[in-house]
Order: sequence, then C-alpha cells, then structure tokens
Amino acid sequence: QVQLVESGGGLVQTGGSLRLSCEVSGRAFSTYTMAWFRQVHGKEREFVAAISWSGGTTYYADSVEGRFTISRDNYKNTVYLQMNSLKPEDTGVYYCNGGRGWSDYERRYGLDYWGKGTLVTASS
Repeated sequence: QVQLVESGGGLVQTGGSLRLSCEVSGRAFSTYTMAWFRQVHGKEREFVAAISWSGGTTYYADSVEGRFTISRDNYKNTVYLQMNSLKPEDTGVYYCNGGRGWSDYERRYGLDYWGKGTLVTASS
C-alpha cells in the first residue's frame, strides 16, 4: 500500500518562505508523477504544482508560478515544494498527491494516492 506523509507546514509571515516535504512509501515512487494540491478555507481543492517521474517536466498553477518550485529526489522517495513570497491567499491545507500519468483530468481531480495534508498559514 502506498502511503504519502507530508511535513513542513506551519505559520509564516507574509513574504516569507516554507518548504514542504512528502515522503512516499513503496518501490514505485520513481515511476510516479507527483503533485501538490491545496484546499483554501471555503473553496474546492485546487492544483498547485506537479512534476514528472524523471523530474524533467514541471507544471504550475498560474497563481504560484515564479514563487513556488516543485522538485523530487527519487533516491529518497521524497517530493518537495519550496514556497517563497508567501501571501495570505496561499493559506490552506496542502496535500501531496501521486500516481501514474498526467492529463487535464489529473490536474483537475488528482492522481491515485493522497497524503493527509499539512497546514500552511501565511499571516500579515
């Protein structure tokens, strides 16, 4: 069974930075596309960023492009989300997500496996 465990969330001032990590169990990590989604209070869960199995291709939501960077370490079975210049509207629960493939469908609904989420609060 694949398990995803996020860490690194917390409280940060507006303009600050945080790095989220997600460790994935199992041997298939290096074959998975990995992504981050977030759920802001009162809104539906939304796509933030994704990275191909090799790390060679990345995708970002327009709202985070240029501020957030997704990366992965296939030796450590871990995916990261570096978040810079945080804004109050970035506040929410961030979910790690992984699985095979990537299309508009997965960008909208996510891949097969989900973590439980980690809370990020950017406060002015």
